[in-house]
Amino acid sequence: MLQQTQTSRVSEKFLNFVKKFPHFEALSKASLEDVLKAWQGLGYNRRAIALKKIAEIIINEFEGNLPDSIGILKTFPQIGHNTASSIVAFAFNKPSIFIETNIRRVFIYFFFSKKEVIDDKEILPLVEKSLDTSNPRKWYYALMDYGVMLKKKFPELNKRSRTYRKQSQFKGSDREIRGKVLKLVLNHKTLLISELIEKLKISRNKLNKILIQLQKEGFIKINDDLITVE
Repeated sequence: MLQQTQTSRVSEKFLNFVKKFPHFEALSKASLEDVLKAWQGLGYNRRAIALKKIAEIIINEFEGNLPDSIGILKTFPQIGHNTASSIVAFAFNKPSIFIETNIRRVFIYFFFSKKEVIDDKEILPLVEKSLDTSNPRKWYYALMDYGVMLKKKFPELNKRSRTYRKQSQFKGSDREIRGKVLKLVLNHKTLLISELIEKLKISRNKLNKILIQLQKEGFIKINDDLITVE
């Protein structure tokens, strides 16, 4: 939920989500419609599909227990090295090496004050050397909190990272239209394409492109001109 989404938007959604789906079994058995409804307002809805698929894998292949192996976690949908390593650190308090935006900011501030372009490959060895292996969870929490504090005073720090990408404008983008389409379909259960065109004030060609992608990603089904949640 926290990927590219502010903590203030996530906190209440997280509490409601885990109340509705308190364990992997509940999430694995839930309908995609219910999961997407609970996810509404967070954006990047494909993360919700991935989370449900992960719950199904854990129930079907790991007897309901989350693996503590970085290698295994990286085989799950949409989990890369940094996410897998952070799960191992926070869920199991086991030493692992990863970088996220606030951690990156701390190391840029202390070790790269005069360098304009910093690669994560330069930061990772420093993360490894400084890691508190006896309590990595607490250490990473401290680093991330420090990074949040630094952002308030030095908001430009992470722009010197090679990974920095300015987020494209959301207003009027395909991302915004995708979100509106999904919200309308979830609210109405089924919708005709013509109804969507009328509600969104959008051309048929532009809408078709978005609908085809949403269907390909597993969000919706299109039968003739009727749209339903997958």
